[in-house]
Amino acid sequence: MKPAIDPEKQGRLVVGLNAVIFAADGEGELQVLVTESLEGEYAALPFGPFDPDAHRTFEIGLREWVRGQTGFELGYVEQLYTFGDMGREAPVAALAGAQGARVISVGYLGLAHEARPLKSAEAHWVELTRFFPWEDHREGRSGVLSDLIEPALRSWADEAAAPGRRAARLQRVRATFGLDGAPWNEERALDRYELLYEAGLVAEAARDRGEPAGGVQAGQAMASDHRRILATALSRLRGKVKYRPIVFELTPDLFTLSHLQKLAESISGFALHKQNFRRALDRAGFVEGTGQLESRTGGRPAELYRYKPSPAPAGALGIAVPRLK
Repeated sequence: MKPAIDPEKQGRLVVGLNAVIFAADGEGELQVLVTESLEGEYAALPFGPFDPDAHRTFEIGLREWVRGQTGFELGYVEQLYTFGDMGREAPVAALAGAQGARVISVGYLGLAHEARPLKSAEAHWVELTRFFPWEDHREGRSGVLSDLIEPALRSWADEAAAPGRRAARLQRVRATFGLDGAPWNEERALDRYELLYEAGLVAEAARDRGEPAGGVQAGQAMASDHRRILATALSRLRGKVKYRPIVFELTPDLFTLSHLQKLAESISGFALHKQNFRRALDRAGFVEGTGQLESRTGGRPAELYRYKPSPAPAGALGIAVPRLK
């Protein structure tokens, strides 16, 4: 027999929708769409309510209010995850009338071909590295990782009272952040953010606990748990580009191979070997030359390419080509 639920003790439940929308600028740098939050000092992901009377599906509701908030028309969209931890809306709920309610948010990943100008003054394209500077290794190991995060995480591990717990913490730090010879796995962006949150090394941790900010605050904070949602989307995107040609959802109709490589590097956080990258593209057959040259001043103009759907096997795009050492 199922236990009965007392309606008087059951809290109110509010369902919202979050959108992580990625696009690339003209240089191939990955951008994310953010809006001004109710908390003022924090950037926020586009977020709105799901109206079961007005919206036949979650996705229809998402597209409707993203258009209203930002003036941006969503293209590729896929459901990301459902976020429902108690207190996740701290310090304030971003939905009118949601104060005191349990806020459940269905997250979506959206990809756009270009970071086009936005009609809303409250919406902006922002470089992803502003929120996760430790994820960028294109010019070598991130300075914020080596100089700030690594020492702070080692200190956090040492603070554990029991020897066994100290060892477990240190092992987790090494595996997650690629320390002491452990490999760096770019798909673990969410694990890294959650570890930093647990160790109190991001501003959201102190804010959500009502405590003063600590000495090391890595990256720009976001409203509510939006940086966790953003990290979830980054992990999904990094994993997906390895086995699906999803990167072409982020390119304009015509692009140079240099632009495509810079975009792949911006997503992975690592510099890629130019010749190997282009050989992988040739094997996959996903691009074809147009015979047109880009119009720019200075330097030798490069040929423009377009995406060509191909029956190549999964993983043949080769975004995960060998990194530069």
